[in-house]
Amino acid sequence: MKRFIQNIQNIWKVEELRKRIIYTLALILVYRIGSFIILPGVNYNALEAAQKAGGQNALETLLSLFSGGGFTNASIMALGIMPYISASIIMQLLGMAVPAVQKMQNEGESGRKQINNYTRILTIIICAAQAPGYLSLYVSSKGALPVDAGTFWWAQTIIVLVAGAMFAVWLGERITDNGVGNGISLLITVGILSRLPGAFTGEVGIAWADGNLIKILLEIVAFFVVVLATVLIVQGVRKVPLNTAKKVVGSRAVDEAGARNYLPIKVNASGVMPIIFAQAIMTIPVMMFASNDGGGSWIQRTLGDVYGFSYNLLLAILIIVFTYFYTAIMINPRKIADDLKKSGGFIAGVRPGEETADYIDTLVSRITFPGSLFLAIIAILPAIAKLAGVNDAFAMFFGGTSLLIMVGVVLDTLQQIESYLLNRHMDGLMEGTKIRGRRTQGELSGF
Repeated sequence: MKRFIQNIQNIWKVEELRKRIIYTLALILVYRIGSFIILPGVNYNALEAAQKAGGQNALETLLSLFSGGGFTNASIMALGIMPYISASIIMQLLGMAVPAVQKMQNEGESGRKQINNYTRILTIIICAAQAPGYLSLYVSSKGALPVDAGTFWWAQTIIVLVAGAMFAVWLGERITDNGVGNGISLLITVGILSRLPGAFTGEVGIAWADGNLIKILLEIVAFFVVVLATVLIVQGVRKVPLNTAKKVVGSRAVDEAGARNYLPIKVNASGVMPIIFAQAIMTIPVMMFASNDGGGSWIQRTLGDVYGFSYNLLLAILIIVFTYFYTAIMINPRKIADDLKKSGGFIAGVRPGEETADYIDTLVSRITFPGSLFLAIIAILPAIAKLAGVNDAFAMFFGGTSLLIMVGVVLDTLQQIESYLLNRHMDGLMEGTKIRGRRTQGELSGF
């Protein structure tokens, strides 16, 4: 505990890190405030009354998780970050099939800026397509539309929803550039965490009313077991032994200073992105092809039941596919093989070059398979928890997308903070030294 307190104090001692954390918290606060600003003209009293009378279905609960409650509140940020993620998925898929997009990906920083601009444009298009579906499917079904809702109101509300989603994207990008952690993932995580206390207290209230407190204890134990397993998988690394370059000092051959004797390959190299991608893909057709006719459209019935067999089967398949897809983007075996060859390192029993690249590619494929299966199993755990008697709100946290996103984003943010602390530690060592060069800066400039 003492060490933990000391680490917290060290964080606030680093000026740059302190400013970044405060900046991040300030933008998160802005995002949270935006989640409670109701769309102009929407009857919030009718919306609240309908929610209390009929509750929320599983899909509404899920979408509300990713928007921090903005979806069910009919706020200006009701669409949240998911349209941007959907646009990112589409651009990455185009990068595999369209030569022009591939060319932009290979152009470095300038190409990345072009892709980001196209992603934002595509986000606007997706938002403009989803906004009418949201208003007609959710707001209208709750009886919260204005009495005099005409063409002008629909047009301005769609514009507000699009602007709110783009503002959320802008906040996420600013956090990534000037704050701590990945801004987009962090905003999703904050939205998820904001719903956890209410979900847990609701589950405790139900168990207390039924006189079944043992159930709560078992759920808490199972929750921590799942969290522990998730952390182990996310942090799991396969260490491939390497023979590194040596240099001769006198009559001895010694390892180069700082040379690593293994190649780390993460079991889950793709992180939380396959889960986010798959979830975003699942929400697009529901929002775009929703209908208000009693039973709803076939897509709405199939993909709207997040506890149904069809939904979870399709979600698991998409997660496995996206895990391989994103791993292929994150890990380039040929580049790793070239870097090893240039540094004088090689894998024992494997020839440098093409054979090393094939070996790494095979190894990554084998490691990715159990990692993708684990992600898929975790994703469908809420449906299993629902079958075990856990209420809808708390079941969403009992594994699934929310848990993976929370664990992954928290670990990534902590690692980034740790890197700042390590850099600060090294700077402190450098500042305390009295070693100087043989010549002054003026003498060097006059050379």
